[in-house]
Amino acid sequence: MNVLIDAHSLAALPAREVLIVDCRFELSDPGKGEREFLSAHIPGAVYANLDRDLSDLSKKNLGRHPLPDERTFSKTLSRWGWTPRQRITAYDGAGGALAAARLWWLLRICGIEASVLDGGWRAWCEAGLPVEQGEARTRPSTQVEVRFDPAQIVLYDELERLRARDALLLLDARGAARYRGEVEPIDPVAGHVPGALNRPFSDNLDVTGRFKSPQQLQQEFATLTKNRNPLEVVHMCGSGVTAAHNLLAMEVAGLHGSRLFAPSWSGYISDPRRPVAKDV
Repeated sequence: MNVLIDAHSLAALPAREVLIVDCRFELSDPGKGEREFLSAHIPGAVYANLDRDLSDLSKKNLGRHPLPDERTFSKTLSRWGWTPRQRITAYDGAGGALAAARLWWLLRICGIEASVLDGGWRAWCEAGLPVEQGEARTRPSTQVEVRFDPAQIVLYDELERLRARDALLLLDARGAARYRGEVEPIDPVAGHVPGALNRPFSDNLDVTGRFKSPQQLQQEFATLTKNRNPLEVVHMCGSGVTAAHNLLAMEVAGLHGSRLFAPSWSGYISDPRRPVAKDV
């Protein structure tokens, strides 16, 4: 299954074969995405809230958006009515750059087939496809149980082991000014992990908000990483959300097997003993 799907192809899928998840979310207004969902969404879609459904904000020292635990995420999938016979397609209002890529990655580490709507909500609307309003009409499924593949998740101890051996390449998905430490509007410490390279997630999209071609993405990542083995590439960002967009872009490019440092910058700086670099 392709990791991206266009609006018309998604519209052509039988409803019984796909679960569509609306992941629209705005960090500055956490309730806005759900209000937008109630106003209009893709027919049959359910809503995923980044803070409530795709994170566990009660966890400490694991960044601003810690991963949910397996049991809770299993219950979320059941509440949405997902069954193992269905593929899942996620979309958001930012070309997959916010919570859609996060959901795609969470499903990926569970071994569940998933894709992201290329161009997101905007692409669906520009295609003139139907929308509906109101609450999701879900029928909870029997309880499903999923497990995360720990090999795809990098945490603190492994990060330090790999850094000590120069056995990884960290790609930071934050904007350039935040990466360099010139500004930091969210986290208490500015800068980046020493040795990390910058790949702003917005560089994955073209002017229409869709992903660049696989060929262009492959060339850009190969140039940045100097053709490093994708298995040695680890993605990070501010809280582990937009990092998934870079991981998704590498998959689109045919560069398979990169991983994600889940706590990302906000988790990394929770220990003041960890070194910080600035390019200012």
